[in-house]
Amino acid sequence: MLNKNGLKALLRPEDSVVVLIDHQPFQFANLHSHDPINISNNVVGLAKAAKAFRVPTILTTVVEERGGYLIKPLQDVFPEQKPIDRTFINTWEDGRVVAEVAKTGRKQLILAGLWTEICLAMPAIQALEEGYDVFAVTDASGGVSLEAHEMAVRRMVMAGVVPITWLAVASEWQRDWARTETLEGLNEAVTGHAGGSAIAFAWEQQLLRTAAAR
Repeated sequence: MLNKNGLKALLRPEDSVVVLIDHQPFQFANLHSHDPINISNNVVGLAKAAKAFRVPTILTTVVEERGGYLIKPLQDVFPEQKPIDRTFINTWEDGRVVAEVAKTGRKQLILAGLWTEICLAMPAIQALEEGYDVFAVTDASGGVSLEAHEMAVRRMVMAGVVPITWLAVASEWQRDWARTETLEGLNEAVTGHAGGSAIAFAWEQQLLRTAAAR
């Protein structure tokens, strides 16, 4: 992590790039660290937030012929994008994914994937060595057990990865309610996917008298 403290340590949409890894039926079938509904909800919320802030988002699957296509609600956020289908378990060993990330010129790398202990931890740890500031979205990721997920998060933190939740990502991107150009997209992501926080968000928009409140 290049900037561990201070304002520069926070996420900025113009410096961020998102990679969403293997949110497929096979992985969901053996997801036991979280309720699969929550992970599906959260990763779609993250994807919608990324789209609202025009953050490049790369979708990837592993052996989709056997593991299944990307879940439809996530694919529907980027209907024009064909996920990069890999054979590598470690996403960061697939040169196509690395090239797509490098092409953006951005260094704040935000990852979410199934499973945490394998398909998230491997690329997160490898990308650190290549100079990326890596953020793992823990509530849009999950493991085969709660222990597997938690141990993976601990391992990544020890390596220098920053754990974060999807709503925190969106909030750091927004940063200022005066940025009205992103409020409509943020409103869609939050109201559709943030649960109780969506109610508070709607009330806050009402008090601020923003366009999103109307």
